[in-house]
Amino acid sequence: MTNSRAIAGRAGFALVLASIAASAAAQDSDRIKQMAAEMQKRFAAADKNGDGRLTKDEAQAGMPYVYKHFDEIDKNRQGTISLAEIAAYAREQRATRQGSAP
Repeated sequence: MTNSRAIAGRAGFALVLASIAASAAAQDSDRIKQMAAEMQKRFAAADKNGDGRLTKDEAQAGMPYVYKHFDEIDKNRQGTISLAEIAAYAREQRATRQGSAP
């Protein structure tokens, strides 16, 4: 009896941990969605000519962090960057901070 109670207790604990992990993942997912929406909004406001790309001047005026890292983000050296390039840079930076490849 004691052994089956211990097993049941561990199984219950594992379910609680799984539930907490799932909840945290959902919160992270919601946070990521909110951040993406905010980034799109800021990008659109900074993109003064509406061409879907930012020049360094547009970034300086509307997205200071992007301006500061513009040359790192603009890997192909076009002189403009897209929202996708900014997102790729952000993923690379996050992976570097977490100690893994992007």
